[in-house]
Amino acid sequence: MIRLGVLISGSGTNLQAIIDATESGALDAEVVLVVSSKPNAYGLVRAHEAGIPTMALTRDAYVDPTTADVLIAQELKAAGAQYVVMAGYMRKVGHPLLEAFKDRVINIHPALLPSFAGAHGIGDAFDAGVKLTGVTVHFANEEYDTGPIIAQSAVEVAEDDDLQSLEARIHATEHVLLPQTLQLIAEGRVSIDASRKVCITYE
Repeated sequence: MIRLGVLISGSGTNLQAIIDATESGALDAEVVLVVSSKPNAYGLVRAHEAGIPTMALTRDAYVDPTTADVLIAQELKAAGAQYVVMAGYMRKVGHPLLEAFKDRVINIHPALLPSFAGAHGIGDAFDAGVKLTGVTVHFANEEYDTGPIIAQSAVEVAEDDDLQSLEARIHATEHVLLPQTLQLIAEGRVSIDASRKVCITYE
């Protein structure tokens, strides 16, 4: 079993997917702390309902992002987290947190990286008129959306899609891919080689 810290900023649907997967036995993990960058994020309610400890930061806490990351890293370590999952966390994770959990900070992005990086991956892909987009789970580093890719899942853009319908299918794909990827990590199947590419071992 792996112990997870989860970082959120909003409704926490990916957090819920992780919680559901742990409760069903599909994910051999325990969420030991949920950290929110917003004190009114609904994801905190989801954590409370699941009996998971939480920490909520205010905007003032991020006036100095480095200090905020030091505090988050300390709390995650104290809670016993082994990996950190950015599940809709709308703050950049900096050096103190990345160093405290080296190659153990995981992000989910709603596009097929390296395409459509940044905060508006779904909308950017939709506006570009691509026929295929998707979801990427990757290890975070100090540059947005450039860390080693662990897993990807494609989502077709239908001719009758609008942005809302595409978003719904992207999010549904996230809720499947993220717990599946975390389970690969829990099983010790994921590693990073000397060239900084992810290797996954299958039986």
